[in-house]
Amino acid sequence: MIKILSVDDELDLELLLTQYFRRKIRKGEYEFYFAHNGVEAMQMLLQHPDIDIVLSDINMPEMDGLTLLKKIKDRNNPALKVVMVSAYGEMSNIRQAMNNGAFDFATKPIDLEDLERTIEKAREEIEFVKQSQKEHGQLVDLKADLSLAAEVQSAILPNKFPPFPDVASEVDIHATIKPAKDVGGDFYDFFRIDDDHLGFVIADVSGKGVPAALFMTMSYTLLRFTGTRSLTPVTTVSASNDMLSRESFDSMFVTVFYGVYCISTGEMRYVNAGHNPPYIIKVNGNVDVLPNSNNICMGVTEGFPYQESILKLEKGDMLVAFTDGVTEACDPSNNLYGEGRLESLLATLRDNTTQEVTSAIDNAVNAHANGAEQSDDITIMAIKRK
Repeated sequence: MIKILSVDDELDLELLLTQYFRRKIRKGEYEFYFAHNGVEAMQMLLQHPDIDIVLSDINMPEMDGLTLLKKIKDRNNPALKVVMVSAYGEMSNIRQAMNNGAFDFATKPIDLEDLERTIEKAREEIEFVKQSQKEHGQLVDLKADLSLAAEVQSAILPNKFPPFPDVASEVDIHATIKPAKDVGGDFYDFFRIDDDHLGFVIADVSGKGVPAALFMTMSYTLLRFTGTRSLTPVTTVSASNDMLSRESFDSMFVTVFYGVYCISTGEMRYVNAGHNPPYIIKVNGNVDVLPNSNNICMGVTEGFPYQESILKLEKGDMLVAFTDGVTEACDPSNNLYGEGRLESLLATLRDNTTQEVTSAIDNAVNAHANGAEQSDDITIMAIKRK
């Protein structure tokens, strides 16, 4: 139904409109309201804020049509259309009304067939505006939902450092994450398995946006749930992979570097499931990259025979893990940050804390990007034996 407010001090116009449009009124297509000057019209608009079209005469007592038009425009409702009505000899007023935002005009004596075409044209415009407003509202709601989802994602990741104050004198841990969109697919985690062992993980889900965020949450939950119950990384990764593969949607997968660190000995048992090999910054300043792995990503297929590896951090050694958002960050000319720049930077950081290392990498990547849009999530994690 289109709701129309006629504003005119000529009372016979009310009878003329209701008679001519009687069929549309009976069918519920049109509903008319009537006012006799601008003041009454404003009161009517307050009482019926869902009025769609105002047919307004220009010359009226108390408040003329041009003043009414200005007050309607001040309401900032683009779905409310104003059609000005006046004598043909007052074209200057009609022109002023059109310049001030009137949708259309009609001249007296009113051609009712032409007025009906004008109303129908206004109906199409109103429907378009209302649909646009609806879609805009949906986008605003979606943006709010994504913002909340980002807060939830951030809240489930460890963000208090040092994460294990009772062993802070023996192991130093820090991690940072910077999603490319509102929600992302990267994550990290570390948790206590027993008094002498810590589980830790850094991972990167395929894809972007909401699907990646949902798959990230599944992967994070599975690895933490299984990891807190086993000291063997291959058991944790295998069990998580089997469950993810059964529940995977849209062929999604996740690259994972998962390890168990022994606090007292510095031994680290780990499984690299298709992830970027981390680096070891040795206490003597050398930078070594861990060997490439033949393990596949998690979520691809059930029953994959993952292989476990072992390394030992000597006192002062640091493991630095990252997602490919670091090395694949581009500058405005699409030059990658790359492994070479990362290795050169790491060679200067042997005496730094893990927080200083993650910050240095993040700052270096930002400087390289030089304002270019971030295309992938950037996650960095460092573990140092003190």
